[in-house]
Amino acid sequence: MIDPKRIRKDFPMYVNKTQMQSRDLVFLDNASTTFKPYEVIDAEKEYLVHSTSNSHRGDYDLCFINDTKIEEARNVIASFISAKPQEIVFTSGTTMSLNFVALGYAAKYLTKDDEILLTVAEHASNVLPWYKVSEITGCKIKFIPLDKEGRLTPENVLKAISKNTKLISVAQVTNVLGFVNDIKEIARIAHEHGILVSCDGAQSVPHMEVNVKDLDIDFLSFSGHKLCGPTGIGVLYGKEELLEKMDPVLSGGGNNVKFDIDGSVKYLPAPARFEAGTLNIQGIYGLVAAIKYLEKIGMKNIEDFEKNLRKYAISQLKTIPDLIIYNENAEAGIITFNKKGVFAQDLATYLNSKGIACRSGQHCAKMLHHYLNEIATVRMSIYFYTTKEDIDALVNALKNGGHFLDAYFA
Repeated sequence: MIDPKRIRKDFPMYVNKTQMQSRDLVFLDNASTTFKPYEVIDAEKEYLVHSTSNSHRGDYDLCFINDTKIEEARNVIASFISAKPQEIVFTSGTTMSLNFVALGYAAKYLTKDDEILLTVAEHASNVLPWYKVSEITGCKIKFIPLDKEGRLTPENVLKAISKNTKLISVAQVTNVLGFVNDIKEIARIAHEHGILVSCDGAQSVPHMEVNVKDLDIDFLSFSGHKLCGPTGIGVLYGKEELLEKMDPVLSGGGNNVKFDIDGSVKYLPAPARFEAGTLNIQGIYGLVAAIKYLEKIGMKNIEDFEKNLRKYAISQLKTIPDLIIYNENAEAGIITFNKKGVFAQDLATYLNSKGIACRSGQHCAKMLHHYLNEIATVRMSIYFYTTKEDIDALVNALKNGGHFLDAYFA
């Protein structure tokens, strides 16, 4: 059983108040990024203080240590998502990973007669790379309708598929509405029709058990900073046979066997062919520490804790007059709301004045307004270190906004 008050002792952001924190910190923006435990910071410090060198660049001990650490990291990450080490590519995060799939695979193999299926709930990182593919190849981008709650259902996926559909790219957990999509069933349907599935795991991998073999997805992208790891490091998982067919999006040192004056180039096998240049070695140290930390807590424990805390949050938020909750029945720890008559960013600014950090705006899902009929919303998002007291502080602030919130009803 998770005790968030005890767990907070692992996080310096809670232990060490900064000059900016004149009051207890109520951090409810975990869908954007997460706090880092001491173990992650210590792991990064280990590289900086004791192991600084490049990788794949030298015949000396420090370099060998980092080469070994990087391959050990692949093993840890592969085990975490039930993949093979050679299917793990280090990137800067979800955005780069999705761009690698789009530009390294789809732009190479799709034609003007082909289709890619998305939804209007997708993050910009899972939309704009596919628009670029359409620009390059002439392929069509189509959108799978959401149901009346905002869910992506396998039934709607099946209806949207045509003989020209070649790829479906959707989030396992959407970053505004927080629904957990049935990716396993979507992948089954897609593969029956010869369609590949790329999954945005930015909001799922940090919060639940993700088994790529069981889901049978073709690609998975996720970021370290959303699972208590460093910024600037992420992962692309791809089925081995698909990675071998992809072109590298970046070229340079470390990803080739040879090149010559005649313009010929021979690239290394995957995953090395996608890792041109110096890797974020410090970030890899931290990412491995973050994954090991989460595994100690238990991904199932994290998922269960968030579900229970979410139920509590919904029950309390529903007592607030004029509060509009857009995803009451979602499964993930993301709750999106507005207060009637109050602009979302004004509401978030007010909450900040009470020491409460929430996100406002369109949350990089800039097509979702077609479904929500709202330009902007406020999003609160929890993690395993979120307490009931955090929820109570939010609810109390929303209930007692006084003239600040009332002013907008005139």
